[in-house]
Amino acid sequence: MDATDPHRLGPFWGRVLDLDWRAGDDGEGGLFGRTPGHTIWFNRVPEARTVKHRVHLDVFTVDVDDLTALGSTVVLPPGDDRSWTLMADLEGGEYCAFVRPELPPDRLHGLAVDCADPSALAAWWASVYGGKLVNNEEFVTVENIPGMPIATMDFASVPEPKTVKNRIHWDVSVDNVQALIDAGATVLRPLGGDLEWHMMADPEGNEFCAFVD
Repeated sequence: MDATDPHRLGPFWGRVLDLDWRAGDDGEGGLFGRTPGHTIWFNRVPEARTVKHRVHLDVFTVDVDDLTALGSTVVLPPGDDRSWTLMADLEGGEYCAFVRPELPPDRLHGLAVDCADPSALAAWWASVYGGKLVNNEEFVTVENIPGMPIATMDFASVPEPKTVKNRIHWDVSVDNVQALIDAGATVLRPLGGDLEWHMMADPEGNEFCAFVD
């Protein structure tokens, strides 16, 4: 997750997700849980948020007031066609809060991705991760992703195109990157120098990092 102030945004998300914040000496840091898959890194960037998050987090809570007490803002309350609350974090980044009477072990419900073609992009990521593809009325979901401690990746259609780098991205472990390239991914910056991973983009330009096992 990109942040203009990781040491402020990171602890906030640690409290939201019940994960441990560890600050780095470089001004960045990460959140850590019971498995490596629960790790969320916070990277310092100079640019502030300027557009709606194209990738956002969905979280569980027992009360939206608990989130506002941490500094969140309610952007849009639940409505007739929506059972969740659209929130904004300390840097204005959108996320969705799902109220439950009891919290599950993992507070992070899933990742939501805006896209032009949900069916195609969800199918692409389902093939990369080996997840189950589920078509819903208004979005397409990838479920049962091996080793990933979230329930879903949800892909929804939006009219606006991607214009800036996503402030939230996910990491992928692969045997080699050529299979991703052959499937339609793009290498933005190859491994080398101070970079221990490949910076890549999926078929709709969403950035992700590929780590070669």
